[in-house]
Amino acid sequence: MKLPAGLAWVKFRQSQPVEGKIKNATVSQAAGHWYISFQVEQETLEPIHPSGSMVGLDAGIAKLATLSDGTVFEPVNSFKTNQTKLARLQRQLSKKVKFSSNWKKQKAKIQRLHSHIANTRRDYLHKVTTTISKNHAMIVIEDLKVASMSKSAAGTTSQPGRNVRAKSGLNRSILDQGWFELRRQLEYKQAWRGGQVLAINPAYTSQQCACCGHTAKDNRQTQSQFKCAACGYEANADVNGARNILAAGHAVLACGGVVQSGRPMKQEPGTARAAITQ
Repeated sequence: MKLPAGLAWVKFRQSQPVEGKIKNATVSQAAGHWYISFQVEQETLEPIHPSGSMVGLDAGIAKLATLSDGTVFEPVNSFKTNQTKLARLQRQLSKKVKFSSNWKKQKAKIQRLHSHIANTRRDYLHKVTTTISKNHAMIVIEDLKVASMSKSAAGTTSQPGRNVRAKSGLNRSILDQGWFELRRQLEYKQAWRGGQVLAINPAYTSQQCACCGHTAKDNRQTQSQFKCAACGYEANADVNGARNILAAGHAVLACGGVVQSGRPMKQEPGTARAAITQ
């Protein structure tokens, strides 16, 4: 393609066919590699999701995602897997003269590893979200505020935080799962397929019994097992949480609630035209 500002023609590897009228192109650089993405406009029909099912999804750390039908998606933990190697590379960087040739080479190694970690996570999330999106027309999730949940507990000089080390580890685990990206991918893939995503209040979904509705901290005696103190119902804690999320979604829809996200793409009146980014 020809780049503007007199940069002439540049070759690129086409990973997939570019269909439709190209509206704009974005050139980006990451870890020494250059990328180009196109936004195109093409005629599309209003999508109708092939499935009629509705499922609740509980996002976690020990398990990336657990569905109300019992399906479990294990985490890839791309950062945790490479954490030791990353720390070693960073120690080596600290011993080199800043901005020297060797320092720049070492810096590039760290950037490539960060890129590898992010790409591994993103690729796995695409596989998971595609599987879920293809099989369920309505996906109910918790409206998690990831930025607030992963906020540092260090505090200030006058008001130092508590349990900072434990909170830092939890923050890394939350960010390593990519909950925000998981939701983002589900929303746009559901929009493409004619499905929807409903985000509900996450309060007490992990403590409430999916069988009788009794809510108490004592119901979660361990991280993985749920046993209701009232009716004796036992289940995997994540599955129980996902079923509560599904029930909350049904309640919202029954009361005339509005689907908060993942709505079909807005189209121009009288046309079937939509903007799609490749």
